[in-house]
Amino acid sequence: MQRSAKYAAFDKHQKSPYQNSMPSGYNDSQFRPQDHQSADSFTSEDRSQPKTTQSQINHVQFCTLESSLANTNYTRHHSPSFDCTPNSGSPFSPQDSQSDNIYGSPISASCITEDPKDLRNRLKEIEAAMLGPDSDMAEIFEDTYLGHPSLEPEKWKQAMGIPRGDLKQHLIACARAVAENDLIAVEWLISELKHMVSVSGEPMQRLGAYLLEGLIARLASSGSSIYKSLKCKEPTSSDLLSYMHLLYEVCPYFKFGYLSANGAIAEAVKDEDMIHIIDFQIAQGSQWVTLIQALAARPGGPPCIRITGVDDSNSAYARGGGLYLVGQRLSRLAESCKVPFEFHGAAISGYDVEPELISIRPGEAVAVNFPFQLHHMPDESVNTRNHRDRLIRMVKCFSPKIVTLVELESNTNTAPFFPRFLETLDFYTAMFESVDVTVARDSKERINVEQHCIARDIVNIIACEGEERVERHELYGKWRSRFMMAGFRPCPLSPMVNATIKILLQNYSEHYWLEERDGVLYLGWKNRTLVVSCAWR
Repeated sequence: MQRSAKYAAFDKHQKSPYQNSMPSGYNDSQFRPQDHQSADSFTSEDRSQPKTTQSQINHVQFCTLESSLANTNYTRHHSPSFDCTPNSGSPFSPQDSQSDNIYGSPISASCITEDPKDLRNRLKEIEAAMLGPDSDMAEIFEDTYLGHPSLEPEKWKQAMGIPRGDLKQHLIACARAVAENDLIAVEWLISELKHMVSVSGEPMQRLGAYLLEGLIARLASSGSSIYKSLKCKEPTSSDLLSYMHLLYEVCPYFKFGYLSANGAIAEAVKDEDMIHIIDFQIAQGSQWVTLIQALAARPGGPPCIRITGVDDSNSAYARGGGLYLVGQRLSRLAESCKVPFEFHGAAISGYDVEPELISIRPGEAVAVNFPFQLHHMPDESVNTRNHRDRLIRMVKCFSPKIVTLVELESNTNTAPFFPRFLETLDFYTAMFESVDVTVARDSKERINVEQHCIARDIVNIIACEGEERVERHELYGKWRSRFMMAGFRPCPLSPMVNATIKILLQNYSEHYWLEERDGVLYLGWKNRTLVVSCAWR
């Protein structure tokens, strides 16, 4: 799913833990050339970036997708290297943090322009507004792009056997060329792709824009580009919150995750008088509104509730303040419901959490919540500390009544670059299609949602390696192995949770589906599973 997108106003009228609470990936043959291998068959980290000589690089020019900002030789940039680690709010990475905005340029401009001279004029207008009248970015553009010899893409396409106008196959061919370090093929294919993608087009065109952005950033050594030179503005915290709220409303992914987790927790603590919820990505804290309301109405009186909210301090940006704001909101709600309540904020990243930072009191029923969060934790393929398994083992030491896990059902953790690209293409095709049925293609709000809430995840998956790549999703089978090795046992989700989510999906497209397998819930779009929810004890 940067962050997590669990962000909206509290609904104080919902009474059931299964009701909506605001938030803070198939058949892959159609995407793959016949001779490519499945992403599932790779388990080792592809740590290599394209190795190019200076003479090779000097002959390759690329046009970024930043609303036609520039078409420039990436060896000519003098800006700082682009930080591949996404820090701003994204729906599937429950973190509301601020970072350099690489998608903040005027969305009214076409993503790619076909006329180099027109591109130069538009660049001059943009740079004058954003960098001042003395910028020389357009001159760099003119030296590199306009001076480049003309290409003959039709001949190249015929030689490569790519059907005319097939955007998907062009993207796959380009990714393969990048993986094989075939810079000549990359050059030809990018010259074609820049005319085929659009942030306001069909789902594949929009996804293609961000995939191409990721490929270009990868070629430029994880994104060294004009992004920081242009100093594109981060959206205001209120705007970012509104984008995440819109994504929460138009797609059921987060409602599915929060409803299923709340249902599992409510069932596990139904007879407890002291409940301690440890949320490893508290964001706005909105997930707990309906659960507090439901526990307040419990026969015999409400329990004492304590919530420990873990959240990177950078997340204060989208929230508009520190974790104390979350505590204030939830405390006011609990007071209105006459529920004894405590809130403790831990403004640290999840991988910095140590057992001594979490206070467990005798007699408490502990519930641990991992909402779209564990995939950000580096595992053994990244560093020897293996924070992913360390966190799971740590919470086992708390003797929790229940641990809930909600994650995207996608395989991008240890897969090498090319199969990872294919997996990303397949997964996000389904996601972009699901957005497309709800929000108009020319909607400015939709463009903002995709740019600020989804695109950075895509670029991070495609462009980055090692510790810089923080979007590292795994399939349920791998999560199951990790939890079982830590000593947990599966805790099947109740039929009531299943039934409630089926009612929720009636408000969305008929292409969404819900499936329960061995007590685990899967939410999908058409033939692609997108989100999985499970519980452990």
